[in-house]
Amino acid sequence: MQIAMEPNSNSKVPTSCTENQRLRDKKVKNLTADKRRLVEVPHTATLAHTMNALVANGVVALPVAAPPGHWIGAGGSMILESDKQTGAVRKHYIGMVTMLDILAHFAGDDDMESGDVFDVDQRLSVPVSSIIGHCIESLSLWTLNPSTGILDCMEVFSKGIHRALVPLDSQMENVSGVELIESASSYRMVTQMDILRFLKEHASELKDVMPHTVSDLGAITENVFALTSRTKVIEAIKCMRAASLNAVPIVEASDALQEDHKQLTNGKGRKLIGTFSATDLRGCPIAQLQSWLPLSVLDFTQKGSTRHAAASELGISPRELVTCNAESSLAQAIDKAVTTHVHRVWVVDQQGLLIGLVSLTDMIRVIRVSLLSDPPANVI
Repeated sequence: MQIAMEPNSNSKVPTSCTENQRLRDKKVKNLTADKRRLVEVPHTATLAHTMNALVANGVVALPVAAPPGHWIGAGGSMILESDKQTGAVRKHYIGMVTMLDILAHFAGDDDMESGDVFDVDQRLSVPVSSIIGHCIESLSLWTLNPSTGILDCMEVFSKGIHRALVPLDSQMENVSGVELIESASSYRMVTQMDILRFLKEHASELKDVMPHTVSDLGAITENVFALTSRTKVIEAIKCMRAASLNAVPIVEASDALQEDHKQLTNGKGRKLIGTFSATDLRGCPIAQLQSWLPLSVLDFTQKGSTRHAAASELGISPRELVTCNAESSLAQAIDKAVTTHVHRVWVVDQQGLLIGLVSLTDMIRVIRVSLLSDPPANVI
């Protein structure tokens, strides 16, 4: 039988337990304390305006706001912004928009495969609300109560939810998970990356898990879809949209293999040579977007100086190939992900052959399991 007791000077509580208890006491509001105000776009914003907002703010997704009662065809949440004094509803968040949504809109027409010319300005002039729901993540709009404990928050993000709104003055009480209903005067956004940054800052309190290898922790996802170096950008976007993937590894094409370069392939055991991510296209000048879609993904990633210069001017770092091996520690994998701001680290062997990946979801999951395996510090 375990008995909860107040700590005293004679208690022989392991240091790691005491530190983990301090981490357990943290709340979601600790993650949003230094976050800037929420960046959003109205439902009437054009795709051109939305792309500019994504680039200017250095984000990969934006919530879309509409007048009260406005709905999209695929449904939506009841996450409302209301006046703090009167309670009157000012706006209704109807979903998220990501760069993949915008690219899927461009790559959605079959006539583009033949290289036909289309009007870029016309495609970018449609309202953002017209493309919400094309990708699953666009409908993943959730809220987390600011008083939610860090472990409950980690549980949410360990299940694949990438981001959630956090109300500054929530009217909801005793809520520990994500919700689809909320009303507050303002919100902040908390993401998986915010969680990992927070955990990295508290690495000294996670000595029981950080030094272990990603292999021993079971953090490696071995089933990994890939594109070959011969896949065209437009075909890659279509594949990613169908599989709801924001980034995929590029593996070396082989003449010996009879494979369809228009489809995703099993990347395990293949030579890793690059990464193709929807967010990489944020640095592509709109005027050049049409001419870049027929390129191979390898040619696109190797555009080099022109794209990298444009990206740098827009505050976007060139996407480097971020890898680790199975014997890398969890701390090393997290450091690489946070430092380079990627959402997955590819796992390769000594020959550079792809073994799998460690995603932010995987990292959060194994840390949470470790924290749950340690008893609370006031239990002896």
